[in-house]
Amino acid sequence: MRINKYLAFKKISTRREADELVKQGKVFINGKLAVLGSKVNEQDEVEVKDNKKTYSYFAYNKPKGMETTALSGVPPLAVTSSPRRDLFPLGRLDKNSHGLLILTDDGRITDRLLNPKYFHEKEYIVKTSNKLRSSFKKKMEAGVNIDPVRDREGSQRPSASNGVDGYITKKCKVKIINENTFRIILTEGKKHQIRRMCSALFQEVADLKRERIMNIELGNLKSGAMREIKGEELAIFLNQVFH
Repeated sequence: MRINKYLAFKKISTRREADELVKQGKVFINGKLAVLGSKVNEQDEVEVKDNKKTYSYFAYNKPKGMETTALSGVPPLAVTSSPRRDLFPLGRLDKNSHGLLILTDDGRITDRLLNPKYFHEKEYIVKTSNKLRSSFKKKMEAGVNIDPVRDREGSQRPSASNGVDGYITKKCKVKIINENTFRIILTEGKKHQIRRMCSALFQEVADLKRERIMNIELGNLKSGAMREIKGEELAIFLNQVFH
């Protein structure tokens, strides 16, 4: 395994940061200075000296109408007083959705948080334009085919190739708040997933707000504002990400 991949695997740094550590002469393998491309075996002893890299994490309330991609490298107005151009969002919210995003400069946690093989809860409040059907909660929680093929009468039909169309979402938790509002907790994040799930069940989303990612809650954070994640809250978050 190459040394940069090894350091990333051990959550010491990202691969790019590992290359910089090697260039700076801070990485040693069995007591010898590592070079770019050095290989590491299981029995090797790897030491990183004076690696004091620290990372920053912020909870941000994305306003409706803003593209998430606009946040990469360009901090919101709330932090323009601090010269931070290295923050990027973990995941996305579509332009018409709003609520919690986590901004960071820690590339180590991107895959851990976004890869569907890891189960991390995300919670949303959703309002629909039309009244929720009586079977909505049961069908949503069981899993929804979010790319169905429909015949002319509007009913779903299986594909000719494998008998199943599109993607069946994983089980989730739904709480009905009123006739056109519900709370949903997901452990995955397909593109426009909630909107597609609702559409497949003949419900139109009027408003979608993300309120929680794991233990990080939006709370009373105002639209367009952000706050630093630190202390016990950060410790719990990182522990859940890496374990």
